Amino acid sequence: MHIDKSKVAIIFMVLGSLTVLFGIIVVFAGPLIIDDQIIKNTVIDPNNEIAYPMWKDIPVPFYMSVYFFNVLNPKEVLLGEKPMVEERGPYVYRKRCQKDNITFHPNFTVSYREYRQYYFEPSMSVGNESDVVTIPNMLVLGAAVMMEKLPFAVRMMMSATFKTFKEGPFLTKPVGELMWGYDSGLVDFLNKYLPGMLPTKGKFGLFSEFNNSNTGLFNIHTGKDDISKVHKVDSWNGLKKLTNWGTPQCNMMNGTAGQMWPPFMTPKTTLPFYSPDACRSMELVYQRPGVMQGIPLYRYVAPKTLFANGSDYAPNEGFCPCRQSGILNVSSCRHNSPVFISHPHFYNADPVLRDFVGGLSPNEDEHGLFIDIHPMTGVPLNVSIRLQLNLFMKRVSAITETGKIADVVMPMIWFEESGYIDGPILDTFHTNLVVLPAVMEYTQYIFISLGLLTIIVALLVHRRSKRSETANSMMFTSTTNLVSGKELVNEKHTQKN
Repeated sequence: MHIDKSKVAIIFMVLGSLTVLFGIIVVFAGPLIIDDQIIKNTVIDPNNEIAYPMWKDIPVPFYMSVYFFNVLNPKEVLLGEKPMVEERGPYVYRKRCQKDNITFHPNFTVSYREYRQYYFEPSMSVGNESDVVTIPNMLVLGAAVMMEKLPFAVRMMMSATFKTFKEGPFLTKPVGELMWGYDSGLVDFLNKYLPGMLPTKGKFGLFSEFNNSNTGLFNIHTGKDDISKVHKVDSWNGLKKLTNWGTPQCNMMNGTAGQMWPPFMTPKTTLPFYSPDACRSMELVYQRPGVMQGIPLYRYVAPKTLFANGSDYAPNEGFCPCRQSGILNVSSCRHNSPVFISHPHFYNADPVLRDFVGGLSPNEDEHGLFIDIHPMTGVPLNVSIRLQLNLFMKRVSAITETGKIADVVMPMIWFEESGYIDGPILDTFHTNLVVLPAVMEYTQYIFISLGLLTIIVALLVHRRSKRSETANSMMFTSTTNLVSGKELVNEKHTQKN
């Protein structure tokens, strides 16, 4: 059976052209398909098997590491000398977050309360909750600053009250009690006669209001109507804006609730979020690209302007009254207590703050905060949020507990909340949101390459087939002419005879 190679080559050229065409279609349609899949997998929807469980109950280990600034010279501090501190810790707690009262609304928002619990992890800690440390007594030194402008007689009365309940300017107690609360006759007295002055009605501790509590009623966008709004805060505790800051800009609730962000990020995208603990919105900025276990990421960090004062950065004027740059006055949402937050060891802050306290040595690796995020989905892969709690201390006349304390913003503790995606969650994330889109992307080039290769091979076969046909035709013509010539000679020879 004779096969017409020329026709077969033409068929393969057609098939190759169709393959190239399909590849070109995938080039244009592929990104749309990938984007559509990302949108389906990032919208907040109970039917979403990937993102919804990650959003509802954070499925990865999350930890809070706490470091105390143990005061080495409390007696000298009362005489006006420079405080000297040593860092103790970390004391590590596993943090469990769970969303409850989840309610979807017709306007494409969902409301919820997120509850948090902390469990001590001795194996990860340097020391135990029974370790004894010395820190400033917020009840005494904080109250002293709050009452500075009250009548002299009131201050004397308060000083007498401190003495009655044996409350001194510094506390020397176990870490566990300082963290989660200790019994205090002063706290009971204040709650009875000055209700609302303190944030707690039971034991008093630095984190007593955090454990077994929720972060308030959040209402955020689901992204069903507009994926660019997914996770963004619509309201918090019924508020569309805050009221404790001095300007409309500072009172805005910008960005998300701080767990996920809208997809399709670029290096120009910022990372805004509202933090109830900081009583304000904050915004991180792009630093550099990176890779985590094969997954591309963008690293976001805090800009130097985050805690800058109004003089150094005008938009922050609404967060004042301010002191030096690098600390944020949160007294307006902490019962007017003179509390400031900052980066640990006053990293990125005015050097003057460090000069007033001995034992601090800030650096970016240990004290800078960052979020590593997958830009295509807005899902954080690795998180380390580090903040420091400080108390402004000073001498207040008539309150003898303050002695001759020099004005100083005193570090008390700093803590790091950290976690990263790993294990089966990472595998699922990697397969659905990294591998499959990559396969789709490579498929288009494979089809185009395969199609072009088929066309080239078919062209070569077709050309060779044509050359073969031409050669055969010429050979047939020569043979025919030769036969005809012989016949003509034979005919002439016959005629002669």
